[in-house]
Amino acid sequence: MKLFLTSLLTFLLVFSMQAQDKPAYKLYNAKGKKTSYKKLLKEAEKADVVLFGEFHNNPISHWLQYEFTKDMELKRKLVIGFEMLEQDNQDEIDAYLKGDINQKELDTMARLWNNHKTDYKPLVDFAKDKNISVCASNIPRRYANMVFKGGFEALDSLPENEKEWIAPLPIPYDPELPGYVAMTNMEHMNHMPEKMKQNMPKAQAIKDATMADGILEYYKKNHLFIHYQGAYHSNDYEGIGWYLKKHNPELIILTITTESVSNVKEFNKENAKADFIIQVDENMTTTY
Repeated sequence: MKLFLTSLLTFLLVFSMQAQDKPAYKLYNAKGKKTSYKKLLKEAEKADVVLFGEFHNNPISHWLQYEFTKDMELKRKLVIGFEMLEQDNQDEIDAYLKGDINQKELDTMARLWNNHKTDYKPLVDFAKDKNISVCASNIPRRYANMVFKGGFEALDSLPENEKEWIAPLPIPYDPELPGYVAMTNMEHMNHMPEKMKQNMPKAQAIKDATMADGILEYYKKNHLFIHYQGAYHSNDYEGIGWYLKKHNPELIILTITTESVSNVKEFNKENAKADFIIQVDENMTTTY
């Protein structure tokens, strides 16, 4: 028995050392210096808004989002918001948080992403348990599709009650922002008609502007607003952050992004797209 326990302890020690040699992720700051989760929490305490950029199918992103939210709730009063929830489903989300409807009813009544159960439900349920407000911040997808096909002017004919789910029109728009320029230069865009090619970043902008508008509407003084979105919506301090600063330059915004790399221990300067960068091993399994 003693020999078995000794062997087991030796195995666990070796396994632990090997795990340390192959980390699943590493945290870096905007200067490309290795940093710690503790430092991330400390900096987030000073912020008004945290824009947590994820890869939608990355389990490390989702795990860190949950851990970060749980730990920040011990330090600050919170409001949370999701790109993955659309503004015209806010009533259904509120009903779920109040316990007026259950998960099965929410599944039927709201447009939830296919990975909601595994990746976002834990955060929503955490908010429910802790009585934290949840903002369904994104524009209903059908309106973003209208912009993709017909530009911003396609929204002008909408009834006024439907415009309540969109950032006030006309939105500010800078087509020269590098993130929007990069969208038009993506290889898969080459086959598109020129009009749609130019409308693609506009469809992205109406999402960014609407999510920023949702954040500003739900933001509470002396609270920390944590918003979860695809990394592209906040990388390089553009997207949602650009619109937030347009409307309230005094906001203290902290950004987090996710990058998939072959070696998490080596930092690529091209990944310096946020205040904190989560470099995840590219071999990480995905949630879908």
